[in-house]
Amino acid sequence: MTVLQDLHTLYRMVLAPIRGTTHAQRLESFYGAQAQGYDDFRRRLLRGRRELIDELNFSRGGIWLDMGAGTGANLDFASHRVPDLGQVYLVDLCPSLLAIAKKRIATHHWSNVETIQADATTFKPPCQADVITFSYSLTMIPNWIQALINARALLKPGGRIGVVDFYVSPKHPAPGRVRHSWWMRHFWPIWFETDNVHPSPDHLPFLSDTFNPQSIVESTAKIPYLPGIRVPYYRFIGR
Repeated sequence: MTVLQDLHTLYRMVLAPIRGTTHAQRLESFYGAQAQGYDDFRRRLLRGRRELIDELNFSRGGIWLDMGAGTGANLDFASHRVPDLGQVYLVDLCPSLLAIAKKRIATHHWSNVETIQADATTFKPPCQADVITFSYSLTMIPNWIQALINARALLKPGGRIGVVDFYVSPKHPAPGRVRHSWWMRHFWPIWFETDNVHPSPDHLPFLSDTFNPQSIVESTAKIPYLPGIRVPYYRFIGR
């Protein structure tokens, strides 16, 4: 991607107004004009996705439900395993991003991958899932608690959930968890607010209470064109 394309993406992320009266309309307003350059820029910003997919170890014939799947970029991290899965559902509210996902599916000739324009809080697939993922989507779902409650109901017994996303720690995190500085806990929610992204101190505690934690990783990532600034993110896998 060229610097000019990056600047266009940054403008859409930081300065362009987001319009719409519904969540779906706001998503389309935000992502519609940057959909073509979405994957390249986010590949340098959204860290931990490949590691999450690698750690999930999809079983042959399994059902994978990717909530807030966007362009279906997570499929690239599991491309060698996708043909062996029973079915993959890419669920998102944004048609511009799902259009990119459809092109990705067609390029790979995946007959077992389906895009679905739907709400993660209410979507019901025809069968329960072996794996459900939220990849940098939970922070963009207003009722993220309901999305996780719905996900739990959609998982088979023993099924796994994988989440990777931005976050900030609580002021007093659980023992063994990372504690962010006052600056980080207050700066990042304000920074992301203009994009309707809401890093929360409640994600990890709720995930840990709702699912049986198998793996929790807390880290930070660089932001393109902002040297010296790192944004916190986490990876969670539970049953």
